Amino acid sequence: MYTQSFSVPDGDAPTAVKLVSGATDNATQALQDAFDARIDADGRIEPQDWMPDAYRKTLVRQISQHAHSEIVGMLPEGNWISRAPSLKRKAILMAKVQDEAGHGLYLYSAAETLGTSRDQMLDALHTGRAKYSSIFTYPTLTWADVGVIGWLVDGAAIMNQIPLCRCSYGPYARAMVRVCKEESFHQRQGYEALLVMMTGTQEQKDMVQDAVNRWWWKCLAMFGPPDADSPNSAQGMRWGIKRISNDDLRQKFVDATVPQAKVLGVTLPDPDLKWNEERQHHDYGAIDWDEFWATVNGNGPCNKERLNTRVKAWNEGAWVREAALAHARKQQDKQMKEAA
Repeated sequence: MYTQSFSVPDGDAPTAVKLVSGATDNATQALQDAFDARIDADGRIEPQDWMPDAYRKTLVRQISQHAHSEIVGMLPEGNWISRAPSLKRKAILMAKVQDEAGHGLYLYSAAETLGTSRDQMLDALHTGRAKYSSIFTYPTLTWADVGVIGWLVDGAAIMNQIPLCRCSYGPYARAMVRVCKEESFHQRQGYEALLVMMTGTQEQKDMVQDAVNRWWWKCLAMFGPPDADSPNSAQGMRWGIKRISNDDLRQKFVDATVPQAKVLGVTLPDPDLKWNEERQHHDYGAIDWDEFWATVNGNGPCNKERLNTRVKAWNEGAWVREAALAHARKQQDKQMKEAA
């Protein structure tokens, strides 16, 4: 998933798996009981419904970080639009990057229903207080990286995002339905681009293998640390925000990707990767969690570059926002005069 919000320690996070409201009056306790009953019944919470402050805060953090990841995620691939090897590939990549912008807008809108403004969320991103997915701190060195991002990065995102279509918060769940449909296109286009390269020259095949070698372990880390080290996951699952644990999602991704790699003709860079007949799953090697936490904490190879680019775009786009607001005010004044 394009966020590690449940994996980052939060001193204000609830310590119990089932939230205790601490309500001091019967009315608030009744609201808490109704909320718990709806969660237990696998129902949906809507913006107008009462919800605990910790539930609201967790959603704002997760949805905004997801939105940040979509927006920042435009940068590694957008860098290749002008260098795509053909007009067809350029058009496909432009459509994909445009989709990512749309995903960010859907998600910012969903987060706004929780009472947090878009300006607040973007300020948190630009000042480094908010996180975005660690995967987007890495550079795209060759055209093969664009295909591997589609195949592996978006493939991992889909694996994690499909359960979010059943998230307990209605606006988030509904936004994810469209996001997942578009991400499935992204995954297929990336895989198809790699298939074409693997029918080419040895240099192209080597380029694909090199990209797979560099991205594979980073994609496994995208699912977050082992369940025992993911401080907020249990509460997120209790609330119905998170549906499947980090380790289970990672295992599903590995099992789905191994046969795809065989068809593609590449080797996944893990000497410990093998089928376990007893578990009916693939075993895989150890992930470098020190690298993961370094990137999550803002020390990835392109972290500063990514944030500087986003801040620059925000500042240079100020006149567009101001013009749009001025036009909206003009239209509103016109309508009020006509109504009078």
